[in-house]
Amino acid sequence: MSLAHRLGFAAIAGTLAAPLPAGAALIMHKWLPLSVARTIVDEAIAACAAKGYATSAVVVDIDGETIVAMHGDGAPVHTLENARRKAYTAMTFKQTTAEYAKKLLDPTSPAHQQVTLPNVIAIPGGVPIKAGNEVIGGIGLSGSPGVDEDCVNAGLEKVKDQLQ
Repeated sequence: MSLAHRLGFAAIAGTLAAPLPAGAALIMHKWLPLSVARTIVDEAIAACAAKGYATSAVVVDIDGETIVAMHGDGAPVHTLENARRKAYTAMTFKQTTAEYAKKLLDPTSPAHQQVTLPNVIAIPGGVPIKAGNEVIGGIGLSGSPGVDEDCVNAGLEKVKDQLQ
């Protein structure tokens, strides 16, 4: 091995071993456990079923990946995909999909372009899942006329003590 190669390897090793700059810290994230996600979905679907609506619900994690997807008894086939997109949108934009949909009323809002992104949907029924003030996922529910978010909130209420 030539001297140039050895010096190159030494430079790379030195760079990788360098300490973090003063004040730098690792970024810590909270993760949404499967058991909590499952409870949220179960309770949200049950809340809508109690009102006579057949729904589907999906929970995504902070990376937008599906943790739990449940197609409720008798729910129309499109509800599962709508629920997934609502969960993803709520997590991505860190707000309910009802709040996001209101932004479409403003013709100058960037939401008009954002809504064309894959997996984004501006239909009420998606809510970000938070641990304290940190968004750790999203839940979406579809299939009830106008009460999707109420059912989602019933699911979140069931686990609120676990989301501190």
